Amino acid sequence: MVYKIDPDADRVYIEEFRQKPIGAHSPGLQRLLNIMRHDPSGRQVVLVCRKPFEEWVLGQMPVDRSEPIAIEDEPIFTDIGSAEWEVFRRRWRAITGEDINMPFRD
Repeated sequence: MVYKIDPDADRVYIEEFRQKPIGAHSPGLQRLLNIMRHDPSGRQVVLVCRKPFEEWVLGQMPVDRSEPIAIEDEPIFTDIGSAEWEVFRRRWRAITGEDINMPFRD
């Protein structure tokens, strides 16, 4: 049986991810991320690096993987943490229907 995200119970991991989007995570957050990284629809939001270590944008994987990734022109992220945060927010919304209305940094 595959675990399903419970917004009420899993909301606790949002702040953990915001504070540390890259690196080792707690087992609970890692479980959440593993689920968020697998979209059964095939239309996953992904990061696209346009300039190594300098610039990222978001894209959407097509269901048919032989088609190109739909790349968004905006926003352009200049740090990987902000870009990872936006991917997390969008995947959370897609799965739970809830928006995370918090900036990456206060």
